Amino acid sequence: MTFPVIWLRARLTSLLRVVVFSLLLTLGSGCQSTSSPEVQTMPDKHVYNTVTPSLQPEADPNTPSATATPVLVMLDPPPDPLPAALGEDPTPLPEPLRFSFPTLAPPAVSAWRPPLYPTPWVPTPIDHFYFSRPIAADEINWPLADYRYGGVFIPDVVHTGIDIPAPPKTPVIAAGSGRVHYAGFGLYRGVKDPSDPYGLAVVIKHDFGYLGETLFTVYGHLSRIDVIEGQQVQTGDQLGLVGQTGKVTGPHLHFEVRLGNNNFFRSRNPELWLAPPQGWGVLAARVMSTNGQPLEAQLVKVHSQDMAQSWSVNTYSRGAVVSDVAYQENMVLGDLPAGNYEVWIAYAGSIYDLAIEIRPGMVTYFKFRGKNGFTTDLPAIPGPEFTPPVEIISSTP
Repeated sequence: MTFPVIWLRARLTSLLRVVVFSLLLTLGSGCQSTSSPEVQTMPDKHVYNTVTPSLQPEADPNTPSATATPVLVMLDPPPDPLPAALGEDPTPLPEPLRFSFPTLAPPAVSAWRPPLYPTPWVPTPIDHFYFSRPIAADEINWPLADYRYGGVFIPDVVHTGIDIPAPPKTPVIAAGSGRVHYAGFGLYRGVKDPSDPYGLAVVIKHDFGYLGETLFTVYGHLSRIDVIEGQQVQTGDQLGLVGQTGKVTGPHLHFEVRLGNNNFFRSRNPELWLAPPQGWGVLAARVMSTNGQPLEAQLVKVHSQDMAQSWSVNTYSRGAVVSDVAYQENMVLGDLPAGNYEVWIAYAGSIYDLAIEIRPGMVTYFKFRGKNGFTTDLPAIPGPEFTPPVEIISSTP
């Protein structure tokens, strides 16, 4: 009985060792087979899993215990398989620790301006840059491109000034010396009415004029007025603060130039009266049909060859706007850096273009007459009776 028992025990021990060794081999090969195919079958350009060996010292390859252990590192969940099924490439995986920022809007057109020419600035007998900006130089002080003189922004109401964007409570300053002619609500209707479209407004009657006529400047939509009627002010004196009283969609300053009397229908384009930045100029034009009639709301494209920058401006709409005595313009685009430009106008199925130079500190002028195209002859220099030096009119309101 002793021999069979000993033999049986030895036999069972041997079989057990074989079974255990087989199981170890099976488990070892099974662990590797679950990771390797997953990595190998991924497309090269869309790798989401990587195999990283454990940080163990290199050992004898004949020693099974030293075999590297595969570790799966998920950088990002795989994309929805739907795009691939539709034949579209999924979005590539961003690199780790790299952030995606939104695309920034292009910088504001001509976002920087040099100091203004000193006023009055009269480079030619027909120019009259008599006024400084009503917003200080350390703030945005140029017109909103979409709210220029002669545009229609409220049904049946033509814009008789320019709108200058500014944060609420930005100081509004006098564009020239004179006396406060009006202060308060009611400028448009002529009665003290808080619902007046100009809101709180100030009007200055200047102590200089043009062609023997009085000049006025208007400052509308103020949140506060810091002057009283009859008060004498100098260029740069604070008149009030930017606000949004009256008919507005946001805070800004509405600025007008009026010639002859303080009347809504006596306005002129302020961009021909405000001193330009030094080294910059103004573009003015008379845009007409072939038969010589002014074209209303005609789109004009202006492109700088030097800066690869473009502007769009419309000609005046019919209404309470008056052209300059000399230029007889119906389009003005101010604050343009001096240099070479191209002008495009689409008319009667054709596109007409003009190469033109903006001259520093001056008005550059052209005419367009439909199918006859462009001319660049300047308006005739007027006779002695038209000489535009600054003249003292009166110091009384």
